[in-house]
Amino acid sequence: MLSQQHIDTVKATIPLLASAGPAITEHFYQRMFAHNPELKHVFNMTHQRTGGQPAALFNAIAAYATHIDNLEVLTGAVMRIAHKHTSFNIQPDQYDIVGHHLIETLRELAPDAFTQDVEEAWVAAYGQLADIFIKVEGDLYAERAGQQGGWKDFRRFRVASKTPESDLVTSFVFEPVDGGAVIGYQPGQYLGVKLHPKGNEFDEIRQYSLSTTPNGKHYRISVKREGTGDIKGVMSNYLHDHLKVGDEIEAMPPAGDFVFKDKQTPVVLISGGVGLTPMQAILDTLAKQQYSHPVSYLHACAHQGQHSFKEHVNSLKGQLNLSIHTWYEQANSEEDGVLNGMMQLEAIKDSLPLTDGEFYLCGPVGFMMFVKQQLLTLGVEADRIHYELFGPHQEV
Repeated sequence: MLSQQHIDTVKATIPLLASAGPAITEHFYQRMFAHNPELKHVFNMTHQRTGGQPAALFNAIAAYATHIDNLEVLTGAVMRIAHKHTSFNIQPDQYDIVGHHLIETLRELAPDAFTQDVEEAWVAAYGQLADIFIKVEGDLYAERAGQQGGWKDFRRFRVASKTPESDLVTSFVFEPVDGGAVIGYQPGQYLGVKLHPKGNEFDEIRQYSLSTTPNGKHYRISVKREGTGDIKGVMSNYLHDHLKVGDEIEAMPPAGDFVFKDKQTPVVLISGGVGLTPMQAILDTLAKQQYSHPVSYLHACAHQGQHSFKEHVNSLKGQLNLSIHTWYEQANSEEDGVLNGMMQLEAIKDSLPLTDGEFYLCGPVGFMMFVKQQLLTLGVEADRIHYELFGPHQEV
C-alpha cells in the first residue's frame, strides 16, 4: 500500500533521477537483458541501440515520480503505453521482472542514497504503477477477446497479397489461417506483428498502422523499408525482401489510442512520409461514411517516387468534400497541387479550417513538431491537434 510517506520519499528522489538521467534506464536494460535474455524476444533491440527506448523509459519514470500524488495527469500516457503493451502480449509476471531490475538498478547506481526507506518507497510506488497497468491491460485483452472476431494471445495469419505502393512502401494483406472473422478497429489503430526472421537470434514484434477501413475479414498494413547499414530496420527489410504471399505471421488484436474522433467538424489529415498510413484508414472510413464536412489531406514526402497512395487518395474526391495539398522536399515539381520544399502551411492557410477543424498529425518527430508549431501560430488550439508517433513515445 502506497503511503504519504512513500509518496514524499519518491518525490524527494526526483533530483537524484534528474542528475543520473537516461544512464539509469540504460543500466536497467543492460542488467535486465543480461539476467533475462528471453525478453529480447519482446523488446525492439534497434531502439535499444539508438537510445530511443532508454530515453522514453527514463521520461516515463520521471513523470510518474513527479505526478505520483496526482495520477490523473498521467491517464493519457498510461492508456497509450497500455495499448502498446497489449500489442506485445505483455503479461503480469513480466512486471515482476521489470520491477526487480528497476530496484536493483537504483541500488547499484546510487548505493548511498538508496536507503531502506527509499527502497521501500520505490517498491510500493512501482507496485502501484504495475497494478494500474495490469488492470488496464487486462481489461483491454478481455474486451478484444470478447468481441466478434476477437482473440487472445497471438493468432496466426497468412499473407494474402503484397503490393508496392511507392519506392519505399509496400502493403501487406493478412488473412487469418483459421478462416474465422477478425475483430474490427478504429481508424488510426495499429497491428502488433510478430515474426522470427531467418538468421535472427530473437523474435521481432513491431506495430504497423492499419492502412484501410476495417472489413471483418482481413487486415492491411503498409510498411516502409527503414534505415541502412547498422541501423537498418530488421523487421521492415525482412518484410520487403523475404515475406511472400502464402507465408505466415502472428498478430495481436488491433490496438492504439490515436484514433479518429467523429466530432462532425472539418477534418485535416497531415502526414509526412510513411505517416500517411493511419491517415489512409481515416480517409477510407470517412469516404465509406460519406462524411459531409470538408476534409483536407496534406502530405509531404521526399519526391514523387516516395508518394504512396497518390492515385487512391485522388480517387476519393468524388466521395468526399476533399482538398489535397502535397509537398515534395527534394524535387522541383510543376505538377498541379504540388508545392516544393518543406510543408509551409502559410501558403494554404486560407483553405484550412483553423477555427473549428480537428487536426491529425503523423510522421517523423521533427516533422510533427514543425507542423504543430505552425498550427499553434495560426491560432489552432492544442486540444484540436492529435498526433501519432511511431516508436518510443515522446512529446511533440
